[in-house]
Amino acid sequence: MTLSWIRERNAVWNADKARIVGRAPAGIFDTRYGKLEEGDLVPAEWWRVEDDGRTVAYGWLDVNWGDAEILLATEPEARGRGVGTFVLKHLELEARARGLNYMYNLVRPTHPHGEQLTAWLVRRGFEAARDGRLVRSVPYDA
Repeated sequence: MTLSWIRERNAVWNADKARIVGRAPAGIFDTRYGKLEEGDLVPAEWWRVEDDGRTVAYGWLDVNWGDAEILLATEPEARGRGVGTFVLKHLELEARARGLNYMYNLVRPTHPHGEQLTAWLVRRGFEAARDGRLVRSVPYDA
């Protein structure tokens, strides 16, 4: 497995995003993704992860109130192989490069595997906030 982190400038909806994000089970992502058409601009900053040239995951980051809201999606065949952790680590580096202090993710109550995802994020240093977000500080070297 050779993973590459590739920034998408002016990211647009395409066949790979439709395959990985658009076909995710109902309740995981904003329903607006299901209405996008090929070539539509997508909000936030996006990166794709390729494994030997095949897109296997996406990570995206949106700055809100000085913090990084992060989202990630991996194709089902790539799960359990460290791809999600790879995405999370690179999103952390992107947040750090922007001088942000916190990363957060909101697991929707409609997420079919919300408890598992929450536990996965907690194992990676996130803590549950009172408003339902999972928050982690962005570490900086001394």
